[in-house]
Amino acid sequence: MRIVQQLDEHLWREFVDNHPQGNVFHTPEMFEVFDKAEGHRPMMWAAVDGDGRPLALLPAVQITLMGGLLHRLTTRAVAYGGILCAPGPEGTDALSALLEVYRREGTDGALFTELRNLSDVSGLQPALKESNFVYEDHLDYLIDLDRSPDDLLSSIGRRTRKNIRRGLRRGDVIMEEVKGQEGVDTCYDMLRRTYSSADVPLADKSLFEATFDVLYPKNMVRFTVARVDQAIVAISVELLYRDVVYGWYGGLDREYGAYVPNELLMWHILEWSIENDYKVYDFGGAGKPDEEYGPRKFKAKFRGDLVCYGRNTCIHAPALLQLSQWGYAAYRRFL
Repeated sequence: MRIVQQLDEHLWREFVDNHPQGNVFHTPEMFEVFDKAEGHRPMMWAAVDGDGRPLALLPAVQITLMGGLLHRLTTRAVAYGGILCAPGPEGTDALSALLEVYRREGTDGALFTELRNLSDVSGLQPALKESNFVYEDHLDYLIDLDRSPDDLLSSIGRRTRKNIRRGLRRGDVIMEEVKGQEGVDTCYDMLRRTYSSADVPLADKSLFEATFDVLYPKNMVRFTVARVDQAIVAISVELLYRDVVYGWYGGLDREYGAYVPNELLMWHILEWSIENDYKVYDFGGAGKPDEEYGPRKFKAKFRGDLVCYGRNTCIHAPALLQLSQWGYAAYRRFL
């Protein structure tokens, strides 16, 4: 067994495609997307056998919000799809060896590394704990799409269901799929305004341009907009992989709230997903169970299955992290 930072792309894709817990963030395509995005530096750490076949994967992305002197205080590493390892003791041993080398050689410049688990990895928690990746509860909603649109609609919360039906009858909100970079520009403008009003940092536009360039030709992403007349009032970006649709980014113009565009857009995406034979919609996170989280209220309306796969975090620079958190809190409060 060896620990490597490069993989044969065919073996990489084969391992992810055939693994029951493989997700879109493990794929070579997402690695390419992050590689083209400003402020993102993807890293592939893997344990392989003697033939170069993966036994464990850690595809992490170093994300930097600010350059210059603040680079060290604003850089973190995120494994958006968590880790992936072969089933059985061989895979667990490979994971432990991989994490040991990663902590020793792969964390330079990052305050911490966060594993965002998209499936149940409770069986790997002893190995993660031993490597100082501390577990914390984090929620998500999954919607079963293996049914008819009528069955799904009837399962949605009563008030939301009523709003959707009324909106569909009125026909004021029109849904359109983005099929060119011009539409990506429009989506990003909506995201920028949405994130700015929430005082939350947004990834550079190049991330979304790269997402469209790399994933759209492979049917791995869908940009959808909702408009009223000529105004774009809501947008949503979904990642597509195997039989799962992953909610990724969304934006809303609250001035058009009376039209319930967010509910109608979400319903359109769910209906489209069923018609195209997807089986699960993953809302992409619903916050910590003991903290208020606004988007969770919206996601709960659609009555998906509430799961808690959690996150694991390893802190590499405790003092700098504390300073960074203090600075971020001050930034949001005063600026």
